[in-house]
Amino acid sequence: MNERADLQAPKDITYRVRRFRPEEDQRPTWQTYRIACAPGMTVLDGLWLIKETMDPTLAFRASCRMGVCGSCGMLVNGKPRLACNTQIAELGSDIVTVAPLPNFDIVRDLVPDLCSMFDRHTALKPFLIRPDEQEQENPRGEYQQTTHDMEEYLQFSYCIKCGCCMAACPTLATDVLFSGPMPLSQAHRYNADSRDGGFDVRKEVLAGTQGPWRCHYAGECARVCPKGVDPAKAIQWMKREMMADLLGRRAPSAPAGLVTAPPAAKPRPGIPPAPARTVGA
Repeated sequence: MNERADLQAPKDITYRVRRFRPEEDQRPTWQTYRIACAPGMTVLDGLWLIKETMDPTLAFRASCRMGVCGSCGMLVNGKPRLACNTQIAELGSDIVTVAPLPNFDIVRDLVPDLCSMFDRHTALKPFLIRPDEQEQENPRGEYQQTTHDMEEYLQFSYCIKCGCCMAACPTLATDVLFSGPMPLSQAHRYNADSRDGGFDVRKEVLAGTQGPWRCHYAGECARVCPKGVDPAKAIQWMKREMMADLLGRRAPSAPAGLVTAPPAAKPRPGIPPAPARTVGA
């Protein structure tokens, strides 16, 4: 009984938070807070407790608290993580060191400026590119796609754009021209989509200094991704597709067309008709 009570008792935890206000500070500083950590408390819960009860000037970004929006990506004890998905007990330390994601400019305190990531993302055209532009503007139906076709890109569609992979990438840290793992994995996500026909358009960017050939395959992006997207795998598959295209071995394929209406079905003999509708049309 006493052991169980000890497990439920709050535990004192020290937060070391990197503070930086570009308009006022010459360089970042570290500030320490002491909080009582209850069982199940996440790193984000601790930051909210600090902001609400100790220091309202602390700035960080958060929204869903469910590991879906990607807003609360930050460096926690030296590793890019989602603060809302990381329980303090999992860290195995009485000291929680929190800093903004590296490889980004800092807006304030723990808030990174993600504009550079989204600019790189936009440059790789993360949307379906098809010849039937009118159909996309005024759709008449769904595009045909099998379960197997969907599985080719499904894993990479789970990306929530949190920036953790970009923060962990050593190539991005030293090469300002490199697109980075998130934009490249999303470019592959659309290249692998059977409904897309934009490979030739995207390869104009991918074949240059922004593309996958700059990747050193450190694999850190895959290690820190909170959604299991594995950008490193997407980049390697992209290299394979681009090399096949260069050698003329990539089979050209037209994007999938619209789902055709099934032929009119006839009821089986002996099956009674459906009952009359009881709800007005």
